[in-house]
Amino acid sequence: MLLVVIAACEVGFWVILGAGLAARYLLRWQRVSTVLLVGVPVTDLVLLGATALDLSRGATATWAHGLAAAYLGFSVAFGPSMVRWADVRFAHRFAGGPAPVPPPRYGAARTRHEWREWIKALIAWAIAVALLGAAILLVGDAARTAELQGWIGRLSVVLGIWLVGWPVYYTLFPKRTPTVQ
Repeated sequence: MLLVVIAACEVGFWVILGAGLAARYLLRWQRVSTVLLVGVPVTDLVLLGATALDLSRGATATWAHGLAAAYLGFSVAFGPSMVRWADVRFAHRFAGGPAPVPPPRYGAARTRHEWREWIKALIAWAIAVALLGAAILLVGDAARTAELQGWIGRLSVVLGIWLVGWPVYYTLFPKRTPTVQ
């Protein structure tokens, strides 16, 4: 059941965001747009509440509970930049806004970009691990929360791979602008 709530929250995020941007740029309803866009993080609160309620009712933590914590961490850390990404594209497509600026592809600017994205991933990891740790402490039963411990390890491995594969790699081997011959 929790997987359905996670999927509904993801769909809800994009539907509320789309409705907020449509209200802002197509209908020119600034107040309605603001209310809708403020509602975007409500989807995270719904998921947090559903997960906490499920565990408080005595459920044994499953893969879905760990996924919920990971989703919440990444939603909080990457949500604002995802909203900005969608806003720029929507404004360009429907309201004559400037074209979106792609992320840098070369040199020090690319390296800085990769480090900024990894810092967001680090924040997402910290939030997810804090939620997992809080759930483990609140449930207080190692047998019921073993899956959450596993999620801490998996998220740490992903964070480490991201660190080495992108920011460290681009720091050591910066991508250079191709030369035309």
